[in-house]
Amino acid sequence: AIIPVAPNTSYYHYYRSNGLVRHPGGYMGEDIDVLYDFIASGPTATRSYCDREFRENLMIRYQDRVTGDYNDFWAGRDYLNQLQPMKAAMLMAHAFNDWNVMPEHSVRIYEAVKAKGLPHQIYFHQGGHGGPPPMKQMNRWFTRYLYGLENGVEKDPKSWVVREGATRGNPESYPDYPHPEAAAVTLRPNPGGVTAGALTLSTPDAKPAERQLESLIDNFSFSGAILAKADWTNHRLLYTTPELKEPLHLSGTARIRIRLSSSQPAANLSVWLVSLPWTDSRLITDDVITRGWADPQNHRSLTESDSLTPGQFYDLNFTLQPDDQIVKAGEKIGLMIFSSDRDFTLWPDPGTILTVDLNQTQLDLPVVGGTAAFQQAIKGTPTEPAK
Repeated sequence: AIIPVAPNTSYYHYYRSNGLVRHPGGYMGEDIDVLYDFIASGPTATRSYCDREFRENLMIRYQDRVTGDYNDFWAGRDYLNQLQPMKAAMLMAHAFNDWNVMPEHSVRIYEAVKAKGLPHQIYFHQGGHGGPPPMKQMNRWFTRYLYGLENGVEKDPKSWVVREGATRGNPESYPDYPHPEAAAVTLRPNPGGVTAGALTLSTPDAKPAERQLESLIDNFSFSGAILAKADWTNHRLLYTTPELKEPLHLSGTARIRIRLSSSQPAANLSVWLVSLPWTDSRLITDDVITRGWADPQNHRSLTESDSLTPGQFYDLNFTLQPDDQIVKAGEKIGLMIFSSDRDFTLWPDPGTILTVDLNQTQLDLPVVGGTAAFQQAIKGTPTEPAK
């Protein structure tokens, strides 16, 4: 029996996102060779050998910071590829606001363990890196699967999520993660992204006949927070839902499908989901819902990059980080599209222009209750007039 806590399950997913070279939040320029230096692998007597054979001839040679492509080096450092002999009962633990080892690390392994039919549970809290399940929960797990004492833990709910504002020792239980009643709600951006265009439900006749294009100019000088709270800026595109009249429960992994062009052969692509108005709150659960990044050069394959032809449009389809969050009434959900993310990506010279085809762009949002719940949240429940 095992209880992994915020495990790094793939070094590719730690240092790359959908082909894009990306470092953990705030650790500018870090890659696997830097992690090696921090750990200082091997005893002093063999350090020079390790430096030469592993750091220089293996890590720096094959990590490929030029393209960020997935290759055999990274595949060999991905535990998802090594799960075949696993037999352990697993209680996984992670945080939805861990921007160091991001939640996908645990979710991808949890899904694989579930598919193998092994005993499984998952515990999430809303904080940052680290944090085990409550002692009582860990005790029940080891009592059953380490000591072999029948205590009925296998009949317990599979998912435990600490709700916003609650203490980590008091999670809410759910049948599984994602919530079984969560369904993708497709939202489409409408013109006006330099201020805030509308983000509306997709319908069969929602696509206008004429192509709708909007552009942004890359500039790493501006943080994501500054871009999200700007009333007007040409350095990002922002699209928002109507203000929620009732809370909205998100559970699962959001996906974006986007058609874009670049003025340069290479560009960063960053996508944030935010709750607005931006508050600059010290609470880690506020403002940012989730994030995602991608390399447009990998629009066709994670293992092979294609130089972008300026002005030509490309389709990208990728997921953001998994989440489970209840967005409060009175807030709007914002889809923010920009290029370089000051806290997570490389910083190319400013000026690259990304142009987005809104007609061919959509956000699939995992909403508990699906479209009906989304519509209810934005319309609210009519109240009886006072008598």
